[in-house]
Amino acid sequence: MIVLFTDFGIDDPYVGQMKASLLRHGKRSVPIVDLLHRVPDFAQRAGAHLLAALQQSFDPGTVFLAVVDPGVGGDRPAVVVEADGRIFVGPDNGLLAVVAARAGALRVWRIVWRPDSLSASFHGRDLFAPLAARIAAGEWPAAALEERHGLECVLPAADLPEVIYIDHYGNAMTGIRAERLPCENALVFGAARIAHARVFAEAAPGQPFWYANSIGLVEIAVARGSAAATLQLAVGSAVAFAL
Repeated sequence: MIVLFTDFGIDDPYVGQMKASLLRHGKRSVPIVDLLHRVPDFAQRAGAHLLAALQQSFDPGTVFLAVVDPGVGGDRPAVVVEADGRIFVGPDNGLLAVVAARAGALRVWRIVWRPDSLSASFHGRDLFAPLAARIAAGEWPAAALEERHGLECVLPAADLPEVIYIDHYGNAMTGIRAERLPCENALVFGAARIAHARVFAEAAPGQPFWYANSIGLVEIAVARGSAAATLQLAVGSAVAFAL
């Protein structure tokens, strides 16, 4: 399948244009999954940690078309990354860097092919989508790629102690993996100390808490309310843990 991960939103024509390009250049029998089109605008680092968490539930062979690309038209490279058997097509601007840093097996190629018609401002449609479509169709575009030793924009594999995404409920995902975090620890944001609850049903209405969400990240929530509004959280808000 082809999995789309962008900051394009759903109210503009960009997702539809990119899907049309995928269908034009690939096999129409290949499923296209809209994973997320509300990655925080222009936020490659937050997007990188979000993508690293979300991609784990997909099988090897999945092709991710990942585009958060405020530097489109500039000198940032366009790349294909194979990380633990999954393929990622997108800009080398940090968006794919956490996936790459955490991969046990990694290969990176720079995209050297250019289509006859290439918009300076929409590489998602004109450059990345045709390559992703061909790869998902089983056609490895060797002539379009030049293998490299790694990405130019590198980020560490470590967790990011910040809010990286706020959903429409006002729940705030962080870039912290919850797997080794003791439940006894309190999450600290400013003067607030936020205790752990396993699920929403264990928290009283209006009570802030943190929990391990379904993709393994620490998430801040308010039972039957908005954590973002209650605690004045935003993407980029720093958080920490204390005993």
